[in-house]
Amino acid sequence: MITEPSKLAHRLARLIAATGPISVMHYMGEAAAHYYASRDPLGVAGDFITAPEVSQMFGEMIGIWLADIWIRAGRPPRVHYVEAGPGRGTLARDALGAARRFGLEPEVHLVEGSPALRAVQQGLLPSAHWHDDLASLPEDGPLLVVVNEFLDALPLRQLVKTEAGWRERMVAHGDGRFVPIAGDRPMDAAVPPERRAAASGAIIESCPGAAAAVQAVAQRLAAQGGAALFIDYGYDAPANGSSLQALRAHQRVDPFVDPGEADITALVDFAGMAQVAQAAGARWLGTVPQGAFLGALGIAERAEALARAAPGQAGAVRAALDRLTGADQMGTLFKVMGLAAPAWPDGAGF
Repeated sequence: MITEPSKLAHRLARLIAATGPISVMHYMGEAAAHYYASRDPLGVAGDFITAPEVSQMFGEMIGIWLADIWIRAGRPPRVHYVEAGPGRGTLARDALGAARRFGLEPEVHLVEGSPALRAVQQGLLPSAHWHDDLASLPEDGPLLVVVNEFLDALPLRQLVKTEAGWRERMVAHGDGRFVPIAGDRPMDAAVPPERRAAASGAIIESCPGAAAAVQAVAQRLAAQGGAALFIDYGYDAPANGSSLQALRAHQRVDPFVDPGEADITALVDFAGMAQVAQAAGARWLGTVPQGAFLGALGIAERAEALARAAPGQAGAVRAALDRLTGADQMGTLFKVMGLAAPAWPDGAGF
């Protein structure tokens, strides 16, 4: 279906006409900022559903993981729960509810830039503290950090191999369409030496925003104590190719059509993020598929308990379990990366 271009599309088209093509990172940043500032994108009526919205079991497993590592760290009395990109607050509600059963009742801090989502979160978590970024988080105790489907929405940089060498991938506009093209400035020096010999047409990606977020969390863990879970869809070994994609009404759409009107994301480079975290002073606990992680924490047993307690919902519970852990669902594509302070124990599931 052809729709009228959005205000953002008009603005970007005018910018490109006036100054020339913009980088993919610039384009993605503008599209994501407009998208999240203007709506609640979650749920059946939105554009996508995250794991916490699939089932309460997901948040419960996260809460159990946090409580377990906190107990084995000696139950520090003042501790902060931090979530970046908390969606509707569903994950925090379910995780904190599960953690409370083990005596963990942290102060709650949510890093959220969307006014629309903040309003929804306040309904579930009225006592939470909100932050625009990680810099304003408290410094007076260990942090228990959860970052679920946040890094994938941060703008990424793409470099493309041409016959003339490596160039930044840009976005041009013509005939009413946005199109990716190769820039004209040499970028060979920005490509790791071991990847420069790729074939013409190869694309490599990096995400400065994701690296900065992981570095900031790792530095806090090293200084204050605590642990963190980063959960997202991505890869755990270097890979070539564009992973840029967009979702609208739960269907994949062209990310270069109607920017700001669909959820635009890219795969997370977990191998690179682990290196960033370790360089910043945190311990990398490992990166594992989401299905294996949740399985190690007992999600199958929790699903059976829920099915027995509500037989009429047993089919829905088992379907949710499959969606969260199945190899052809979220179980393999999604990864879980664990970090901890140097003096904190290892986490379950890694």
